[in-house]
Amino acid sequence: MDVRVITKNVGKALLVSALFMLISMIVSWADGMDSSFAPLAISFVITFITGIFPFIFVKKSGNISTEDGFMIIVLSWVLSFVFGMLPYVLWGGEFTLINAWFESVSGYTTTGGTILQDIENLPKGLLFWRSSTHFIGGLGIVVFMLFLMPSTSSFRMRLTNLELSSLTKDGYNNLRSRKMVNVIVLVYIGLVVAETILLSLAGMSVFDAINHSFSTIATGGFSTKNNSIAYFNSPIIDIIIIVFMLLSSLHFGIIFAMVSSRSFKPLDNPVSKFFLGTAGAIVLTVTAILMISGTCHNIGQAFLDSAFNTISVMTTTGFATADNNLWPISACVLMLYCSYQCGCSGSTNGGVKSDRILILLKGIHCQIRRAFHPNTVYNLKIGKHWLKDDVVLQVGMFIGFYTLIMFVSSVILLIMGVGPAEAFSGPLTCMSNSGPGIGAIGTMGNYDCLPTAAKFVLTLDMAIGRMEIYPLIIVFMLIFKRNRA
Repeated sequence: MDVRVITKNVGKALLVSALFMLISMIVSWADGMDSSFAPLAISFVITFITGIFPFIFVKKSGNISTEDGFMIIVLSWVLSFVFGMLPYVLWGGEFTLINAWFESVSGYTTTGGTILQDIENLPKGLLFWRSSTHFIGGLGIVVFMLFLMPSTSSFRMRLTNLELSSLTKDGYNNLRSRKMVNVIVLVYIGLVVAETILLSLAGMSVFDAINHSFSTIATGGFSTKNNSIAYFNSPIIDIIIIVFMLLSSLHFGIIFAMVSSRSFKPLDNPVSKFFLGTAGAIVLTVTAILMISGTCHNIGQAFLDSAFNTISVMTTTGFATADNNLWPISACVLMLYCSYQCGCSGSTNGGVKSDRILILLKGIHCQIRRAFHPNTVYNLKIGKHWLKDDVVLQVGMFIGFYTLIMFVSSVILLIMGVGPAEAFSGPLTCMSNSGPGIGAIGTMGNYDCLPTAAKFVLTLDMAIGRMEIYPLIIVFMLIFKRNRA
């Protein structure tokens, strides 16, 4: 591994965080130099100096290797978590060391789970920084870094291949690395601007509109209000956010194709139809459950509550307009499944992804047909693409590994004395980066009630879910290999 390559590129990731700390300082200054200005200023100086250090003192570095690439990805995330907690720690209040760590990891991984009991007590500068971590994490620290690199740099192509999964890259139709990154950034920022304008027109203040747009497009879920979107009590705002949550859960390449072609034809693909079909079916089912159980007596309200909260969970956004602890357990179970499947690859969603669930279901169907007709050749096809058996195997292994980690985390939380509802829903929603679970960590609750060790375990789940497991494993193997050498 080339330490010079790693430190310089991780430094770029830290400079991105420093930039948003500076913007948060400006927000604090505009709000009359609120109590977050000094913590943000100190954090900015520390983060900026650390990020710029390699460019001053590290000699010119060579080309990147695959090992370097994985180290850059993991270290960019981990160090951003560490430096991102500085404004919280320095501000104080509810932010103990573990709480600041939890909020930072939750922000960057776009999980959206919080330890805060009184969000509205935070000064505007800190609220903006909190939402900014969503903005940075949603687009991906490495994508920010790639966007800042020279287009001719060999770093760009190699890091693009490491940061984006194979399922994601297929949707960009073999675009060059520079164009691929530009498409992601263009779509991401375009969605943020569009939603900010619409939310402002719908009655939100500009500050709230920007913060909630950061959270929506990143599919994160941090709100500026204690009662999340329920605070605004506006069906128009609910509908706007529903639309943008769905858009942010589609492959960004498809959104770009729809805009450039001015057509919905790019949506006519198996993964998008499977995701939207599953979401629609669960919305209707939950609506029926709410009506039959008597939780809602108005079918219009039942449908809107079901649509908003189901899509919020399935897109891993985590906003809420209702308390899921007041819903029947059957509706909550469906919500947990939504947290497991989630949206499409190539979006800001976490979770297993609809792509993998579709491949798994198709693979199971194919195996059943082979069992009944062993002499007949059955190949798996999704849309126009034929998939080899090793692709299905890789998907199955990923889902199995993902589920195993989630199960082990649940057992660890139970051993720590965490209640069953929180112990089983917490790891699921944290690994999927969807945020709220059930019980005390439900849509109107928070994670502050959990033991310190449990909070730390859940932050590991968040990081594993955001990095999709394999980069972390490879880095640990590289470190272990280096220590043995």
